[in-house]
Amino acid sequence: MAGQGSGGNVIAAICNVFFPGLGQLVQGRILAALIFAIVVFGGYALWFLVVPAVVGAIFHLWAIIDAAKFSRSDY
Repeated sequence: MAGQGSGGNVIAAICNVFFPGLGQLVQGRILAALIFAIVVFGGYALWFLVVPAVVGAIFHLWAIIDAAKFSRSDY
């Protein structure tokens, strides 16, 4: 990936819209991808408890923003 705002980061952010953590995986950040996927899907699976679903939605949005703003120099 070239850096923040690059075409690769846009693709990674779009991937995260459909599958949380996929954008981080595309960027080569396996641990971040696993954490985002587990927290988001765990939160969405417990939607009936409301609070985990809200936490999952926040982490989903965070994953999208994280992929869009990722810069190799920060890593």
